[in-house]
Amino acid sequence: MDISVMFFGADNVGGVGHATKYTDILDIARAADRLGFTAVWTPERHFQQVGQVFPNPSVLSAALAVATERIAIRAGSLVLPLHHPLRVVEDWAVVDNLSRGRIGLSVATGWHSKDFVLAPERFAGRREHALDGIELLRRLWSGEEVEFTDGSGRPVAVRPQPTPYSPELPLWLTTSGNPQTWKTAGRLRTNVLAATIGQTREELAGRIALYRELHPKGTVTLMAHTHVADDAAGTVREPLKAYLKSYVAQTATNRLDDGRAARLTERESDALTEFALRRYLDWGGLLGPAERCREFLTDLSDLGVDEVACFVDFGLPAEQVLAGLERLSTLMTEAS
Repeated sequence: MDISVMFFGADNVGGVGHATKYTDILDIARAADRLGFTAVWTPERHFQQVGQVFPNPSVLSAALAVATERIAIRAGSLVLPLHHPLRVVEDWAVVDNLSRGRIGLSVATGWHSKDFVLAPERFAGRREHALDGIELLRRLWSGEEVEFTDGSGRPVAVRPQPTPYSPELPLWLTTSGNPQTWKTAGRLRTNVLAATIGQTREELAGRIALYRELHPKGTVTLMAHTHVADDAAGTVREPLKAYLKSYVAQTATNRLDDGRAARLTERESDALTEFALRRYLDWGGLLGPAERCREFLTDLSDLGVDEVACFVDFGLPAEQVLAGLERLSTLMTEAS
């Protein structure tokens, strides 16, 4: 099984500034590269407390490409409706050349109304924009000339530059758990980027089976909060609860939400995050002593998961994240 490092966007690490956060990200990526992890993933986040340092994964990935030597550099996820596919291909072709062919993209539809101040006209049809854009990304990446409307309002055929280093663009489709999205990924012949959050073990097994019927050789990547340590249950408790509360607060500001999150009292929010924390410690999180984490990786492999993308930046200081990676690398060697 492949094991990757994923940044998810917690910025409340000891109150450090954003410049220090970028230093931490580069240090963690270099360590993951040295330790043999498969990939480093960075997200796209806008206008929220969660993920302030991740507005555009291609920009940070360019820095990661030159700071590392062998590890794959991936977007997890790129909110495609917020971007012109032509610009996506141009930006990531730069990263592909800098990294000598180590890139990959997971396409997401987007979910938060505030993000779409960047493209308000695409919010209602964001799913269609994302799915239709996948084939267009492939065509543009291959060097095909594609016709678009120019500034005069007339059609013009353009070919993106620079030429990518890689002949094909590795693509994932991000899913929050909807079985139809798993089927769509199978039909589009993309890989899948999913998460343990929001689904049981049995539900995950069923969704992987749906996907495999359509795309037997596709890669299933599963995101999971991760910290390998004997005292992980105590170490991660407060940082992870704070992170989960910030996620609930973000949901409450989404104008498509049914309003339940916004109506939660502080006491109810505390109870919800405590429940989520217990769930992660029971199943769904790669949290705890090495033996427990080893068993969890084996279980995921048995379910058909090909890669685990490990959330590491949910509030722990960088030195603890780095120590956890060292311990995780030992499990990675055993799982390979």
